[in-house]
Amino acid sequence: MSLTQLPSRLLAPAPGWSENTDVVVVGSGVAGLTAALHLREAGLHVTVVTKVNIDDGSTRWAQGGIAAVLDPYDTPAEHAADTLVAGVGLCDPAAVDVLVTEGPARVRELMRWGAEFDRDPDGALMLTREGGHHANRIVHAGGDATGAEVQRALHAAVLRDPWIRLVEHALVLDLLRDATGRACGVTLHVLGEGSEDGVGAILARAVVLATGGMGQVYATTTNPVVSTGDGVALALRAGAVVTDIEFVQFHPTALMVPSSPGGERSAQQPLVSEAMRGEGAHLVDADGKRFMVGQHELAELAPRDVVAKGIHRVLLATGADHVFLDARHIPDLATRFPTITASCRAAGIEPETELIPVAPAAHYASGGVRTDLDGRTSIAGLYACGEVACTGVHGANRLASNSLLEGLVFARRIAADIARDLPPSDDLAASDPATIGRAAADWSDASDGWAIDDGIRPTLQRAMTAGAGVLRSEDSLAATNTELAALSTRRAPANTASWEAANLLTVSAALVAAAARRAETRGCHWREDFPAADPVWLGHLLAGLAPDGSILDCWEPIANVAQLTPMPRKRGTE
Repeated sequence: MSLTQLPSRLLAPAPGWSENTDVVVVGSGVAGLTAALHLREAGLHVTVVTKVNIDDGSTRWAQGGIAAVLDPYDTPAEHAADTLVAGVGLCDPAAVDVLVTEGPARVRELMRWGAEFDRDPDGALMLTREGGHHANRIVHAGGDATGAEVQRALHAAVLRDPWIRLVEHALVLDLLRDATGRACGVTLHVLGEGSEDGVGAILARAVVLATGGMGQVYATTTNPVVSTGDGVALALRAGAVVTDIEFVQFHPTALMVPSSPGGERSAQQPLVSEAMRGEGAHLVDADGKRFMVGQHELAELAPRDVVAKGIHRVLLATGADHVFLDARHIPDLATRFPTITASCRAAGIEPETELIPVAPAAHYASGGVRTDLDGRTSIAGLYACGEVACTGVHGANRLASNSLLEGLVFARRIAADIARDLPPSDDLAASDPATIGRAAADWSDASDGWAIDDGIRPTLQRAMTAGAGVLRSEDSLAATNTELAALSTRRAPANTASWEAANLLTVSAALVAAAARRAETRGCHWREDFPAADPVWLGHLLAGLAPDGSILDCWEPIANVAQLTPMPRKRGTE
């Protein structure tokens, strides 16, 4: 069990304003906006809450593309096979089947909403390959700017619908639940003028978490600064089940250059998409030797965990902090990869004539809030999709370019489920907090909550990178656990920075607890003291928050299908 004591709620004043909607969607990336659009098609009123601006999440940074079977010579079965191999035994085959069979229709739907993907001169979609795929099934836009195009199209579609209310610069704090235990809204803090200045509440008949990832728990990540694990932390505090959180994918090739004269790197490193390797770029060491050849049949196009480990072995052996990507022989490099080329040139590197320095960086959380095939969590009325969720698609390691697809597919399934099962609107309480049952206690008094000193961030990020990053061991994880426990004592007044710090600490503690318990190497979880996969560990670690504020986990063998039930909660916060 974790040594770290965590808050069961965030310290915050009582909400000073409230509003009602049918569904509140938390997050404005591919998953959140897709859910909002489908919910509107079902005739529901939707409020989208986003942490900064609508386009500031992870979606717009996605370079490679969307994996979907759009080539008549490709098949969903082959896409599923590649996904299952990458997941190293922990994927849910039913979830994978949903992904690969419904995915093509969702991509075509995205195009109907206005997304424009790259095409061959004859007008056909230009398909490419990425790591772990045995067929050309990746659609992309602007060469290496797929995420930006997806975000643009979805943003435009949302703006065309006046019944989608957008609340920007809003950090969601905690889940509200009614007298039956069903999710009935969220508390949040909104920066702004007038009645929306400060902490408020949005009451809703369903809540959809689409908050993205948690890459900011590490010192080096490809994630934007908003990726602080807010959705997973909120779910843990509410009593929802979280699973597979130890499986954090490190992208093998982040651009590794100093961002300041002092040599410090920024919290978000530019991504060098593996689509570049799909077009023939090679990984080489300082001597120019290709080190992935012979390590895997696909060499540089092996699944990401294999490539990240291959790079890390070179770094450990040489003491260097990066290897190189050789893309000098790719024709029309600047045209095919304009975003990467611009990032390199901004760092003083000319990729058409020079080697590109790269190293692994935290990239994607394969685990998260556990859901079923319709996006339902263990709390009635609470749904999750996108990177914050664990649908069972990714297992121990996400296959390249399945992430945007997962957001598209499961967001639609969530909307369909909500449209079928949403309680009548007269069951939703009015704005008077005294009428919303169990949520009233949460609403009126959060004085027993915590917030954490934002000054812990650099120490937390260094500890997580050193002890729970690409390479882990019993000793390194124990040291990280001890560090996190010490940081948990540094309480602070309630503000945006201290709420985010509490979320970072919460997801870090859950990750370290799971990584310490899983005594094997599987997918993107690499234990140097247990270097092989062990069939004993063919299953899932389910995490929750124990009554004493520590992380509680339990084991579910892969053969069992456990009923999802909320974790034990502290008295008075159920």
